[in-house]
Amino acid sequence: MGFDGSGKIWMNGRLVDWNDATIHVGAHVLHYGTSVFEGIRMYHRDQTDGQSVVFRLREHIVRLYNSAKIYRMTPDEMLLGGRVDEADRRLSYSVDDLVQACIDTVQANGDPAAYIRPVIFRGYHSLGVDPRPCPVDVVIMTWRWGKYLGPEALEKGVDVCVSTWSRIAPNTMPALAKCGANYMNSQLIKMEALKSGYSEGIALDTGGYVSEGSGENLFVVFHNRGQDGRHVIFTPPLGNSVLPGITRDTILHIAADLGFEIGEHMIPREMLYTADEVFFTGTASEVTPIRSVDQIRVGSGHRGPVAAALQERFFGLIDGTAPDKHGWLTPVTFS
Repeated sequence: MGFDGSGKIWMNGRLVDWNDATIHVGAHVLHYGTSVFEGIRMYHRDQTDGQSVVFRLREHIVRLYNSAKIYRMTPDEMLLGGRVDEADRRLSYSVDDLVQACIDTVQANGDPAAYIRPVIFRGYHSLGVDPRPCPVDVVIMTWRWGKYLGPEALEKGVDVCVSTWSRIAPNTMPALAKCGANYMNSQLIKMEALKSGYSEGIALDTGGYVSEGSGENLFVVFHNRGQDGRHVIFTPPLGNSVLPGITRDTILHIAADLGFEIGEHMIPREMLYTADEVFFTGTASEVTPIRSVDQIRVGSGHRGPVAAALQERFFGLIDGTAPDKHGWLTPVTFS
């Protein structure tokens, strides 16, 4: 996926030409990884009403703001002495401001379907471990986007491995923050999997329990194991170094709407091999079945009935054939 270098990028309140959206090589983010970001999808309903809709835009921006808050980038200090440190630079945009900026950017670029990438980062002032003197800058990019794990993955599933790399330990790097630095760990997981011939890797936490993929949350399914013979869906709790995924939350809601039994439980590695279904969720991967783990077939070796039902409701919501009863879609109009 290469960029074509056209379009506009939102930078600190201004829309600038793509090739003019530059930062200084002395920016703090380049040296210390001080950025938080989001990945957001805008879908085009080309098979139904022709509308463009952004999926859970506000929830993504709230998570972005909270990631920045964890890293002391937002104006949420309550200083015991009551004094404000003028050298401590903070974010100057609200959640509402950033929601509108995302809409402005996709409208400026005119793509009816796009991936939206807002980034909050420490910019250019000085270098040192203490980032507070550096300004908190914001950029928003949009571009066209295909299926993250391939167009056939949604139906046939993908082959994955358990990574030799663990997810970050609690109270080291905050796993609840979608921070650029955290994705160095994700890169190691992803590269190892690809070099070994797999589509993706699954990381365990430092206790040896299942955490997530390099950029996806994970669910396991057992058929007819719940009350009244219902299918049971498990996903690791946030305490297993899991990012609080927006699509993860979506699938938990949809699964409840469909009557499945749901649990957030610690998952030992071997449950990946004995489950009837395993699937990824994420903004990019959407709902992607896993057909094998470590070359052990999962269930029947292709998409199972639970993943299929969740996909049908998820994509029905996206294309307008299912009602948006949770108010998750933001329509975008183009002049």
